[in-house]
Amino acid sequence: MNFGLLKKFWKNKKVFITGHTGFKGTWICLILNLLNSNIYGCSLKPFKKSLFNQTKINKYLKGNFFVDIRNIKILKKKLHNVKPEIIFHLAAQPLVTESFKDPVKTFDTNILGTVNLLECIRDLKSVKSVVIITTDKVYKIKKKNKAYSERDELGGVDPYSSSKVGAEIVTASFIKSYFMKTNLKNRISTARAGNVIGGGDYSKNRLIPDIINSINRKKKLTVRNPSHVRPWQHVIEPLLGYLLLAEKQYKGKIVNRNFSWNFGPAKVGFKTVKYIVNEIKKFHKIKFSIKKKDTIRETTILKLNSSKAKKYLNWSSLWNINRSLRQIIEWNYLAKKGYQIKSICENQILMYLKETQSRK
Repeated sequence: MNFGLLKKFWKNKKVFITGHTGFKGTWICLILNLLNSNIYGCSLKPFKKSLFNQTKINKYLKGNFFVDIRNIKILKKKLHNVKPEIIFHLAAQPLVTESFKDPVKTFDTNILGTVNLLECIRDLKSVKSVVIITTDKVYKIKKKNKAYSERDELGGVDPYSSSKVGAEIVTASFIKSYFMKTNLKNRISTARAGNVIGGGDYSKNRLIPDIINSINRKKKLTVRNPSHVRPWQHVIEPLLGYLLLAEKQYKGKIVNRNFSWNFGPAKVGFKTVKYIVNEIKKFHKIKFSIKKKDTIRETTILKLNSSKAKKYLNWSSLWNINRSLRQIIEWNYLAKKGYQIKSICENQILMYLKETQSRK
C-alpha cells in the first residue's frame, strides 16, 4: 500500500464520515488527515475521555457536526450543504451488551440511521462512493469451524447483530430499488471487519479496554467466554481496507454482483479470549476471574474469509495478533508518559503504511 499513491488520490477529496467521534471514526479521521483530505464529521457528541477529544482531531476537520443520525431532516441539510464525494457510514450503537439493555435504540440507530443516510443521498449528485460499515457478527451461526465469506447466509441472534443484518438488508434494498440507474450503481458497499482493537478504545464491556482499565486501576478483571474464538485485528487494518474500497468505487473499477466485503485478519488472528488475556499478561500483571454464567448468547467461533478483498483490492492483513497487542501496550505506555495522543496514533499509522510498502 503506497502512501504516496494514497495521498495522491485522497488529497482534497471531500469526505463525509458518520460516527466520526467514535473509536473507529476517530482513527479514520486521523488517517484521512494525514492524506490531506477535506473531512466532515457527523456524530453524537463524544464523551469527555474519548480518543476524539484526546487527539483534538476536531481542529483539523472542515466540518464537525453533532447530529443524531436518526434525525433525517438535519442530516439531509448537512449532507446537501457539504456535497461530499465519498461517505463512510460508521454511526452506530456498537455494543452487544448495550443492545440487550436498549434494543429499541439499537434497532433505531443501526437500521433507521442507515435508511436515513441512504435516503438523503438519493438526489445528491456529488456522491461517488459510499461504504456502509456493519460487522462480522451479521452471519448466521454455523456449527462448523469455518471462516465466513460474503456468500454465507446472514443471521443475527442478539439485538446488535440483528440490527446490523437489518442495515445490510436495507442497503441492498436501496441499491436495487434506487441506485441501479444512477451514478452510484456499483459504488455503494457494506464492509465487515473483525474484532478491531487499538489504542484509545474506552468502550465498556469490550475485552481490550477492560484489560487496559484493570491494569491502569490495578483491579481484578472479569472475563466472559474465555474459550470463544474471535478474528482480532488492529483498527488500522480494516480502515485502510475501507479506503481502498472507496477509492476503487470512486474510480468505477468495481462491478458489484455481491456488494459486501470482509476485512478480517489472517488465520493467525483467530484466537480465543483467554489467549488475548494471557498474551498481555506477559507484559503486565493481570488478575482475572471467569464469569461463570453469561446470559448473552453469542457464537463461540467467529472467523472471516477475506479472500475477496485480497483478490479485487489487493488488501490483506499485515500485523498479526501479537504485533497488534504490542502496539496497544506501547500506545498505552506512551499515553501514560504524557506523549501527545494524536502523534502516537499518527506514528503507528505511518509505521503500518511503511511496512505495507516494504512487504513483497
